[in-house]
Amino acid sequence: LLTRAMSFHPFGKICVIFQFVSFGLSLFFSYFYKMKPPRDQAVILFDGVCNLCHASVLFIIKHDKKKSFVFAALQSDVASELLLHFPKEIIQKDSIILAQNNKIYTESTAALRIAKELTGFWIIIQVFWIFPKFIRDYLYKVVAKNRYYWFGKKENCMVPNNAIKNRFL
Repeated sequence: LLTRAMSFHPFGKICVIFQFVSFGLSLFFSYFYKMKPPRDQAVILFDGVCNLCHASVLFIIKHDKKKSFVFAALQSDVASELLLHFPKEIIQKDSIILAQNNKIYTESTAALRIAKELTGFWIIIQVFWIFPKFIRDYLYKVVAKNRYYWFGKKENCMVPNNAIKNRFL
């Protein structure tokens, strides 16, 4: 059918190529800029004793105007129960973990997916998708490995105050 359409029109091949390119571009731009349909909240699992992680969670809560995320410490029973449903080889306890739409995202992919939902100019961070995953994850692992040394560590997991308690599992 496609070759038949190309043979009838003098610019058939060009029209077909243009349609494929425009379809691909529309998919690309709709992925980053189109409003998403309502869905269940995604769960962010974080290191509950890490100061950097604590600050990141507070930052996400502040900029997550749509309340797209709920949170749980990796050390919690809720996190352990949630992670039972996913293969152990993809779960990394030294990484932020995003559980969204029955999928698990870790390291830089999780961070970029979280940033995509935040309000403000944080959408600019999406430019890092152009870098290969191994480069993004390498940089993520450098920070993750040194997070206690650079930012410190708490003795106990974070306890949310009453204002944000409903955002935690």
